[in-house]
Amino acid sequence: MNQPLSIAQNADVRFLGKLLGDVIRSYGGQVLFQRIEAIRAASVDRYRGIANPRGLAAGLDTLSLDETVAFVRSFMLFSMLANLAEDRQGAAAEEGSTLASALQFLSAQGVPVSEAAALLDRALIVPVLTAHPTEVMRKSMLDHRNRIAALMRERDLGRAETADGEVIEEGIAAQIALLWQTRALRRERLYVSDEVDTALTYLRDIFLPTVPALYARWERLLGARPASFLRLGSWIGGDRDGNPHVTADSLRLALGRAAQALLAEYLEQLNALGAELSLSSELAAVSPELGQLAQRGGDFKAARADEPYRRAITGIYARLAATFQKFTGRGPPRPASVGAEPYPDAESLSADLKVLEQSLRSQNQMGLNAAGALARLCRAVETFGFHLATLDLRQNADVHARIVAELFKVAGVSADYQALSEADRVLLLRHELAGERLLASPYASYSPETLSELDIVRAAAEAHRRYGRACITTYIVSKCESVSDLLEVYILLKEAGLYRARGDRRADIMAVPLFETIGDLKQSSAVMTAWFELPEVAAMTSAPGFQEVMVGYSDSNKDGGYLTSVWSLHQATRSLAAVFEKFGTAMQIFHGRGGAVGRGGGSSFAAIRAQPHGTVRGRIRITEQGEIIAAKYGTRDGAAANLESITAATLLASLENASLSKDSSLRFAAAMDDLSQQAFRAYRSLVYETEGFSTFFRQMTPLVEISELKIGSRPASRSNSQRIEDLRAIPWVFSWAQARVMLPGWFGVAEALRSADTVLLREMLEAWPFFRATVDNLEMVLSKSDMGLAARYATLVEDRTLGAALFGRIRDAWTKALESLLTITGQSRLLEKHPVLEDSIRLRLPYIEPLNLLQVELIKRHRAGERAPQVREGIQLSINAIATALRNSG
Repeated sequence: MNQPLSIAQNADVRFLGKLLGDVIRSYGGQVLFQRIEAIRAASVDRYRGIANPRGLAAGLDTLSLDETVAFVRSFMLFSMLANLAEDRQGAAAEEGSTLASALQFLSAQGVPVSEAAALLDRALIVPVLTAHPTEVMRKSMLDHRNRIAALMRERDLGRAETADGEVIEEGIAAQIALLWQTRALRRERLYVSDEVDTALTYLRDIFLPTVPALYARWERLLGARPASFLRLGSWIGGDRDGNPHVTADSLRLALGRAAQALLAEYLEQLNALGAELSLSSELAAVSPELGQLAQRGGDFKAARADEPYRRAITGIYARLAATFQKFTGRGPPRPASVGAEPYPDAESLSADLKVLEQSLRSQNQMGLNAAGALARLCRAVETFGFHLATLDLRQNADVHARIVAELFKVAGVSADYQALSEADRVLLLRHELAGERLLASPYASYSPETLSELDIVRAAAEAHRRYGRACITTYIVSKCESVSDLLEVYILLKEAGLYRARGDRRADIMAVPLFETIGDLKQSSAVMTAWFELPEVAAMTSAPGFQEVMVGYSDSNKDGGYLTSVWSLHQATRSLAAVFEKFGTAMQIFHGRGGAVGRGGGSSFAAIRAQPHGTVRGRIRITEQGEIIAAKYGTRDGAAANLESITAATLLASLENASLSKDSSLRFAAAMDDLSQQAFRAYRSLVYETEGFSTFFRQMTPLVEISELKIGSRPASRSNSQRIEDLRAIPWVFSWAQARVMLPGWFGVAEALRSADTVLLREMLEAWPFFRATVDNLEMVLSKSDMGLAARYATLVEDRTLGAALFGRIRDAWTKALESLLTITGQSRLLEKHPVLEDSIRLRLPYIEPLNLLQVELIKRHRAGERAPQVREGIQLSINAIATALRNSG
């Protein structure tokens, strides 16, 4: 008889799980606790292979509606606490993903530390937070979670009480009790301002203290102080593509709140430094520059006459307080003791702080604790400026075309710009960009859409004057298909003075093409070739020293399936690198990845290392979306590990030796071409060419129910159309994940792998990082899918014949994909060679299955017309709970 499979639990999971059980017993009663515990035990036993699975369903059937809601909430909270425990104990950490490991690996390949340091000095690595609606958890829930994490850190240190006298374990239990009694669902639509506040929580509380500390560690490793290559980005408040709620006011709000939080933190750190740096000029020498700075500080109190550091800090604090007043319209929480003019820019503040640091350094006093705090503040100002995170603008190319057409028509330039050919559009746009005149007139009437877009670029120009040019550097063009799509952006930027044609031709904001569909990716090299052939482009790219291109994972996957998407992205990146090389321009790729594999998710470390050799070169930006932000950056330790991971991967991808010979590269690429074509045909045949598939998808999955969740400010669909083409990628992927099909992450693979040479595939898996990352992500998706549970969702399809036929096709393809993957990897079961990930997923599965079973039953009742409020709440809570347990579901 086979031994039951163990379900690994780390100590934190057991500890937090016990406290949750105690809370349920205290607040829900012994009967509820026993029912929940019986279902949990039955589900765990089923997954260990020692129970009749029917016992689980029977237990669920006995729950009343109120008990169902309580049960779903309990499993959601357990998953949330399990995620926290995993994040704390590094369950998702990858081998070799630290900077120290990367330097050691490169050294073994003959790359010295000095070469790695030189690359980082010219590098740019930016995680970009977006508001894509896949984070189902309310901010109030996340706040309690973060408080538990903070208390757990104190418990790790062996403390029984906090500095405030709170008993730590009692405090953790109290936070779990608050979670149990906190409403998990939003009842009102999420506004852009809510998304701004949520992002600011991470930027202020996690990134702001974590990034300078990381730099301090890296400085010790490298033996030199690196440039601030790791920075932060955001789309929240600037991404208008498909979101009519993002306006110029949203942009001002996002930047204003970030600046306010950032300067408040700077002021607090300066105040602490002033208290600490009590050095007397009678006992410690100071640099002449510090003496001058102290004299200018305006603090002439006799008591501090011999304390030049404090006098200098008083002046710095006063100037920064005046800057805070200028930005916010009110004084800081702690007023300055002297009057001063505001800083004109962050560089001026940085220069003053460096005077303090250099004086301490010159006197060999950098060993002081205060000197370390000063160094971290210097790094923060250098990295974050006055803006904290660089805000991207984004809009759809079709919108730009309409705006420019209206501007041209009203100005008498062209009666029908959109009727022009691409060549004629380019000629007209270049002619307009060569002159100084503006198109918009204050005396003319324009559509609301045009006025809104003009307001945006004017607000961007205002932000540059206020916070510095680093606050907005990029304007992303969604659905970019041509050179005119890029030139139209510069027409708009010119209206706000952000593009200048005469003299020193310059664009203060770079237009960045986003290539999203399979067709767009194939045409990307041709578009960029035509772009670089324009004489004026060389001048525009010379100032920043590079041109960025963004590639989209979500829409390419929805368009062509997983295998074709990842291969098209890989090939497009390689082809683009050749174009950039030809024109002598540095390339920076911005990867638009989501949380789920169907949207480019999976290991960032592996994904960066899997990029085509020679295409990274120290410069990369990556989106971090939805629930992935909480998963990666929910704690400072987790954030530090993930930021270091993408840094190590970027360094390795830029400097490590090529893993493949030229012959292997050609053979493997030819094999991938064949695999992609096979997978593309299979995927398109099911999703776009099968009659009734759209209806099947909408009825089998909780798509409609998901659309009722208040998890984002952006509409779920681009139009009222029922076509798959018009549905956004996020609800497409999210819905399949809820139904445990995960179709976007694997469908089409079976046909491709079964037709290929197994020996060649194993060789590719062993030698090629790209193929290894592709297979690893596929394996993770298959391990989280469950065709037995998916079959329950298929019963939701009203046309039983259609449902049976299409689901049978999907189930058969899944079985073949599983068989093929096990054959290639030489495993007897999924994740056999990935024990850490296997334990993580196995821990969750017994908690997800009951949620899926309840969700199906509740959806049936809801769609049949039952209107009890617990039914709707149960459905929405189950969506929340399943997403929490699966982690990367959107």
